[in-house]
Amino acid sequence: MQAVKMYTTAVCPYCIRAKQILQSKGVEQIEEVRIDFDTAARDHMMKTTGRRTVPQIFIGETHVGGCDDLMALDAKGGLLPLLQG
Repeated sequence: MQAVKMYTTAVCPYCIRAKQILQSKGVEQIEEVRIDFDTAARDHMMKTTGRRTVPQIFIGETHVGGCDDLMALDAKGGLLPLLQG
């Protein structure tokens, strides 16, 4: 299974929902980068993704986007193949 990295904050309901979706697909470990405590990580996230909102989700080297993007990918049947690499 591909590595999953997610930029998050402490009180983000979309981050919680994205984690639930990923875990339901068999993801056991998510590398969380908390940008509410680390301004350098926030700057890196914005530079890398061009977005300011969380979550920002990476599966392997692929930037999936936010929670809505993750749900859309899953609805199209593309999440599991991406996770499986």
